Amino acid sequence: MKHYERIAEELTRLIESRSFPPGARMPSVRGLSRAHTASPGTVLRAYALLEDRGLIAARPRSGYFVRSAHPQRLPEPSTRLPAAGEGPVDINDLVFHVLESVKDRRVTPFGSAFPSPALFPFKALSAAFAAATRQLDPARTVESLPPGNPALRGWLSRRYLESGCVVEPDDIVITSGALEALNLCLQAVTQPGDIVAVESPAFYGALQAIETLGLHAVEVPTDPRYGVDVDALARILQTHPIRACWFMTSFQNPLGFQMPDDNKRALVALLARHDVPLIEDDVYAELYLRGPRPTPAKAFDRKGLVLHCASFSKSLAPGFRVGWVAPGRFRRQITRRQLTTTLATTAPTQWAIVEYLRHGGFDRHLRGLRQTLMQQQCLMSDAIERHFPAGTRLSRPSGGYFLWVELPEAVDALDLHRRATEAGVSVSPGPMFSAKRRYTNCLRLNYGHPDPEAIASGVQCLGALLARGQVPATPADA
Repeated sequence: MKHYERIAEELTRLIESRSFPPGARMPSVRGLSRAHTASPGTVLRAYALLEDRGLIAARPRSGYFVRSAHPQRLPEPSTRLPAAGEGPVDINDLVFHVLESVKDRRVTPFGSAFPSPALFPFKALSAAFAAATRQLDPARTVESLPPGNPALRGWLSRRYLESGCVVEPDDIVITSGALEALNLCLQAVTQPGDIVAVESPAFYGALQAIETLGLHAVEVPTDPRYGVDVDALARILQTHPIRACWFMTSFQNPLGFQMPDDNKRALVALLARHDVPLIEDDVYAELYLRGPRPTPAKAFDRKGLVLHCASFSKSLAPGFRVGWVAPGRFRRQITRRQLTTTLATTAPTQWAIVEYLRHGGFDRHLRGLRQTLMQQQCLMSDAIERHFPAGTRLSRPSGGYFLWVELPEAVDALDLHRRATEAGVSVSPGPMFSAKRRYTNCLRLNYGHPDPEAIASGVQCLGALLARGQVPATPADA
């Protein structure tokens, strides 16, 4: 048993014996590290394990507290094994229809793809934008043409080093958000009619891009805790001419899994043997809620086959549309395609991000953001356990801001989406996340909106819909 596991076992016994009663504050990380001659990181891993067990919850700027109740933890979603047959994707109409429900501010936005704007430092960003535009020499705007602002690429290169990657500034291309980066990558490594491997369930943006470009998809069996089944992918590579893979390796949308480093290493090695590019969608990497920052698959790339994409949209500046790609051997193709489409990411926003990163306290902001998201995940998980029917399964992500809910098989997620929208709550139904519209009894729920009352009432409303099969009164009408 590792040191952090021994600490967790000791604390579990104390909680179960009521030495720490419900609602009690747990010892500080510093105090516990002294008592056990352990590093703060070891204590944090022990506390993360207790959180996973549902015994404690973090409160922003207050510490860790014993949960007031310890409900029976819902099991995790079952592993689905879709057929490996390839085919065209037909998902755009469904996605656009569902996303329409998120635009109404009166609707509780569990179906949103974005966290609340209230979680981000818009005042500091606005000040940085104003300072950047005042100081911007018009002659320097050409510096923001592809591959992008040199100062920003230098900062990103140093950030890569912190995550275990060696990426030179010249090997980074700044884009208009991560979605442009991902689409440029897909265009650079495929032709219409090619086959792309995706997770199952997959991020619907990947499916939309594949459909729009006239590509075909193969859904790879995916474990809700550990991610892509590398052995299954190996078999698919033997039988299908896969031209690229589009995977999220950390805090995947919608399942929330984090692939272990050994799995990432095996994935990169497998694709290197077949000379297949990996488009790594890593937009949630900064939103780790437990444990250390995840290592991207890019860190194990030795052949330049991993095209690593990310952005500031989920961690700092939604709406600024500043993303990037470290495209490995495909840098020239990416840069040329960008020049012929969007030309460049807006120069003032690139400089504004640079200005904020110099003076705004990015890591301090991230610490607060992670604490808030962790607390909200606990709130939503507890509410689901109280209000959803028997047979429900629930993911336990260690990062990001989504929960994947597997409901009893009789539930029609699309019908629930329709009735929930009428009741004032949006959800993302499972068929959005499959090229073949699988996962008909599953939901993705967003806990990234910091309103405890809205989380509680929204989940209660969904529970009532599931229990009664009819639309209850909305909270505003009650």
